[in-house]
Amino acid sequence: MSLSQVSQAGVSVWLDDLSRERMRKGGKATYLPDLIAQDSVVGVTTNPAIFSASIAGSDLYKEDIASLYREGRDAEEVITALTTSDVRAACESFMPTFERTGGVDGRVSIEVDPRLARDTEGTITQARALWELVGSPNVLIKVPATLEGLPAITRLIADGISVNVTIIFSVKRYEAVLEAFLKGLEERATNSLPISGIHSVASFFVSRVDTEIDARLKGTANEGLCGQAALANARLAYEHFLKVQSSKRWQSLARRSASIQRPLWASTGVKDPAYDPTMYVLELVADKTVNTMPEATLNAVRTSEKFAGDTITGRFDSARNILEKLADIEISIDEVAAKLEGEGIEKFIKPWLDLIRVVEAAKA
Repeated sequence: MSLSQVSQAGVSVWLDDLSRERMRKGGKATYLPDLIAQDSVVGVTTNPAIFSASIAGSDLYKEDIASLYREGRDAEEVITALTTSDVRAACESFMPTFERTGGVDGRVSIEVDPRLARDTEGTITQARALWELVGSPNVLIKVPATLEGLPAITRLIADGISVNVTIIFSVKRYEAVLEAFLKGLEERATNSLPISGIHSVASFFVSRVDTEIDARLKGTANEGLCGQAALANARLAYEHFLKVQSSKRWQSLARRSASIQRPLWASTGVKDPAYDPTMYVLELVADKTVNTMPEATLNAVRTSEKFAGDTITGRFDSARNILEKLADIEISIDEVAAKLEGEGIEKFIKPWLDLIRVVEAAKA
């Protein structure tokens, strides 16, 4: 019941997973069209770790890998062909949702090579290529919210490419991401190009913040703050979203049929088994947000009876108080965010390199 309640409260329920097994009725994974029909799922996110696990763990890719090698493709070209094919198929499954929601949902994300996270021009070039390769209006190209990624966001939005900005850990960086998005729309409008139909989400990572900060708190006099930082951080990001959404600057773009960049809560599976598995979903409910969940979290929310409506709006002061308490004991959310950004990039690079090795081994 909670999944439909979350959806009705204005949260778009997305699945953080994709594989060919999901696109096959009776396969080893839950059939994606069933999740769409029965569980309010209106989008999918992917990342290098997801694709590495799906391709390495299934026989459904072997024939295509062999065929692509026979065509003379190298390992990275094979991976691009496999991943864009899967994303294109998922986009087709979500097309009715895309059309019903006016392009807001029914979205499927695919990420640029994580090794380009510090390369602005490389990110732009590959993002444009992925946009063309998938060729579906409901694809989102994932771009990291690194300092080098910010100008890429502006350029891609100005190109008319819909973007999922990923690896955001702090409100300060989120503000910069939203600014980059607005600048892209304004640049496009200045050039007399249409700004309707361009959509974007900003993926604000949640559980990893608690994992890092809890480790610093446990065993200290401030252990009572465990499990509070991530929710507080996300709630303050939403406060900024509301501020921008109500600004004259945004209203000017909205009058030209622009669509606001929505906050997306990512990394919503709990890392600490002591925590309620639904906490990063049911404690982050508010209108015009997205929550992308691994299937285990989706299942937990489905059976939960803890839905409490909007759990963000009205909690901004208490959220600020939590981060102030952390600052008083010299835990800086910006320092934590910088650490997690570096680690997050590495966590995506490693499975990507592992996937290259898996595909190369398949050729042998």
